[in-house]
Formats: sequence, C-alpha cells, structure tokens
Amino acid sequence: MEASPSAFAAWYRRGYLSQYLLLIACVAGAIGLLTTARALVALAPVAGVAAALLNPQLRQTATQWLRNGAAQRAAALYLLIPLTWWYTSDWSVWRHEVYRQLPLIGVPLAFAVAVPLSGRQRFGLGVGFVGSTALLGLATLGRYLADPAWAQELIGTGQNVPSVTGIFHIYFGIMLALSAFWAVSLSREARAGRLSRWLLLGAAAAATLSLHVLVYRTGLLAFYAALFVSGLLLLFRRPVLALALLAVGIALATTAYVSLPSVQKRIGATLYDINEYNAGRDINQLSISRRLAALHNAQVLVAEHPWLGVAPADVRQAMDEQFSWQTYGLTQENRVMIHNQYVHYLVGAGVAGLLLWLWVLITPLVQPGLRQNPYVRAYLLIFAAAALADSLLEMQIGFNLFVFLYGFLVVAADRHRQPSV
Repeated sequence: MEASPSAFAAWYRRGYLSQYLLLIACVAGAIGLLTTARALVALAPVAGVAAALLNPQLRQTATQWLRNGAAQRAAALYLLIPLTWWYTSDWSVWRHEVYRQLPLIGVPLAFAVAVPLSGRQRFGLGVGFVGSTALLGLATLGRYLADPAWAQELIGTGQNVPSVTGIFHIYFGIMLALSAFWAVSLSREARAGRLSRWLLLGAAAAATLSLHVLVYRTGLLAFYAALFVSGLLLLFRRPVLALALLAVGIALATTAYVSLPSVQKRIGATLYDINEYNAGRDINQLSISRRLAALHNAQVLVAEHPWLGVAPADVRQAMDEQFSWQTYGLTQENRVMIHNQYVHYLVGAGVAGLLLWLWVLITPLVQPGLRQNPYVRAYLLIFAAAALADSLLEMQIGFNLFVFLYGFLVVAADRHRQPSV
C-alpha cells in the first residue's frame, strides 16, 4: 500500500522524515567508507543536508548551527580555501578544492540542524561500524594467513597487505584503531546486553589483533598514542586505572614484538629505510625515506613563506618545484607529497593555517563536556596522532572519514550541550 500525502505530511511534522533521512545518510556514509563506494560517500552529505532542510522546526534549529562551536570551527577550516583566492596561482586545483571540501559545511549542518538521531540509532550505527571494521580486519588477516611468506615479503619491503575491500592501508589502520577503542566504550553502554557486550569486546580484540599482525604503521602509531594520552588524562582522577592502562599498552607492544614475525619485519624494514636515507643511498623504493625527503623540502617552503604559506591549492605545485631543486636522487614518479597534516597546513597556509587546524583538533579536548565523551576523545586523539604520519585530508577517503566522524561525534555532542529549542 502506498503512503498517502497526508501520511508524509504527518511524518514531516513529527520530524521522522528528517531523522530517518539523516539515519540513511549515516548508513550510506559508513557503507561507502567500508566498501570504498565513492558514490555512496558522495551522496551521504547531500542526504544529510536534505535531512536538515526537512526539520519541521528549521527556523528555530538553524540558530543551533550558528551557536555550535564545532560547526563553526569546521566552517572556518573550509573558508581557508576560498579566502586564499588572492594569492593562489593554481586555479584549477583551487576551484576543485572549493567544491571538494564543501562537506566541511554540509556535514556539520546536517548534525547541527536535522532532527537528531535517537540513542538507539546512534548505538546501532556504532555497533555496525565497529563490527564491520573488525570483520574486515579478520578477513584481511585471513588473506595474510593464507600466504604468510608473501605477506611478510610485502611488509619487509615497506608495503602492506591490502584490505579485502580495497580500503587504503593508512585509513584502514585508523579505522581499526578507532574500532578497538569504541567497541570497549560501546560494551559499557547501558543498552548493551550481555551477549552484545561480549561480541563488542570480541570486536575490540579482533580489531587490535588485526592491526598488530598486519602492522599498519599509522594505525599502530595512532592506537598507542591514544592509549598513552588516555592514560595520562586518567592519571590524576583514577591513577590505578591509568597505570593499568599504560601497563596493558606496554605489555601488548612487547608481546607483539616478541611473538609476531610481521612486527619484527616491519621494524627491521623501517630501521633499514631510515639508515639508507641517512647514508645518502638510493631511496626510490623506500617509503619512509621518500617522506623524509618531502618533509625536508617542505621545511624550505615553510622558511620562505612562514605566515600565510604558498596557498593551500598550490602545495603540490610548490613541492614539485622544490623537488626540481633538491631531488634527493628521486625520480619524478617517486617524489611524494607531504605525509604530515600539520606540516601540510604550515606549507599551504602558514602559521595561520596550522593554528586553525590545531583549533579544530584541540578545542574539544579542553572542553570538559566533550573531553569526557569517550568516543569524541578517542576520535580526536587517534586522528591527531595519525596526522603526524599522513596528510589525512588530502585523499578523499581520509577527508570523508574525518568529516563524517567529526559531524557524527563532535558536532552532535556540542549540540547536545546546548539548550533545547
């Protein structure tokens, strides 16, 4: 039986259309990230904005977007691109970035204005994300175990076992680290039953095991950095728990190194990589060395343009020009971009851009209402650490992952703190 126009009108007045469309946008975004389906990821922000516009109390809730500090910070990060029109030179990249980064406006708008998701819906989305990520981790681990010699040869040469759905290894490692933390937090929710608690703890263990056996370096850096900082934050409030958390981290890292050949291979390959760079040998096939060469060339650009940078749209062009002066023996195809989001903002927008990026990351961590949210805290700590090893917002999957989770967690949590309209 088809729904009548009056039924749709009733759903609109009650806010169901707005809420369910936001839910659909979240499901589509999560599936798109997990399966690398670009169409779903691209359409999810559009559905989110539509959900905001369908809020029957749009006029009143629109003011919440204007008062939402997290949404304002995301908007400021977006404006960094259009406001640099006056000194950019690569206009084609500038126009592309003005369009590509629009989700920094649209996604926070959706979570600040649309009828908010219920607690059960948010819990279901969280469980679905961590469960799916853990299963993908186990499936990729199965690929490793099916041919350990091949996998360890990849790891020994600085490469990675590809995930079963083709998620780029840097972001897959971040997703595994996030899932390990979030699964533990979800298991402590009141709406989690006994069976779901055990399943969530199993998902946390699966994500952690997969991350260590597959040795995704950026994910491991983010995992242990978040674990260490979380321990420090607890040190004065719950010292016993903090020390236990730090002890677990040390024991886990030690056990992984002693018992996992893949970890030993990765550490050996990383040390060899760095030694070859320091010795001035051929680094064309070495991952870390090429990143170090890019960082050194980036330092030259920072020294030349310290305050406003070369313009965000001109970073690649400026790096190519700098590499033409200082090649480090790298052929054209092996000259990589900056693998550090902090340095990337420093090169593109100078000290002003770096401070803006730090404002986005750090502000929620100094606000007690947000810092005490375990999901927000883990998200920000993991992304802040991972940003040391990669320019996370430059690839579309990293940008989408950051923006979607920022809206779902930080913007929504900031909205929850505001008075109801």
